[in-house]
Amino acid sequence: MREFWPIQLVCQAFGIRRSSFYDHCRSKRRINRERLELKAHVNRAFHLSRHGFGSRSIRDFLKTEGIDVGRYLVRKLMKESGLISKQPGAHKYRKATAEHLDIHNLLNREFTVEQPNQVWCGDITYIWTGNRWSYLAVVMDLYARKVVGWAMSNSPDAELATKALEDAWR
Repeated sequence: MREFWPIQLVCQAFGIRRSSFYDHCRSKRRINRERLELKAHVNRAFHLSRHGFGSRSIRDFLKTEGIDVGRYLVRKLMKESGLISKQPGAHKYRKATAEHLDIHNLLNREFTVEQPNQVWCGDITYIWTGNRWSYLAVVMDLYARKVVGWAMSNSPDAELATKALEDAWR
C-alpha cells in the first residue's frame, strides 16, 4: 500500500489517525506471551482429559491450578487450536409446524391384540454416533411385541418413518 498511496492520505480517507495505523502494524509483530502460555495450559488440560473436557471443564480445571480465565476465552483458544471435545452438545428438538388433527386415535389405549400384524406402533429416537446425531425409526407388532421394521437417517423426517414402514411391510 505504501508504494501506491501515502499513509497520511489513506488514513484520512478511512477517518483514522496515523498513530492508530502504526500501533496496529506494531501489534501484529508483538507476540502475546500470556496468551501463548494460556493456550499451552488449555492444550495440556484438554489432552490430560483425553479429549473429554469442553471449555467449562477446562476453565474449572485451570481454576484449581490457580489460573483464572473465563470459559469464553477458553472456548476461543480451543477453537484456535482446533480442539474439539468428544462430549456431544445439547440436542435440540424441532417442533412440528402443524398438528394433524384429522388423524384419529383408533387404538384408544387398547393395546391387547388378538392376532399378529393387526396393530403396529412406531417411534423415532436419536442416537449419538460419535460425531453427530442419527435417528432410528422402529415399527413394532403389538401382538408379538417384536420389531418388524426399522430405518436410520441423519434427519427425523417423514422419509425416515416411511422407510421404516416399508421395511416392516416386506
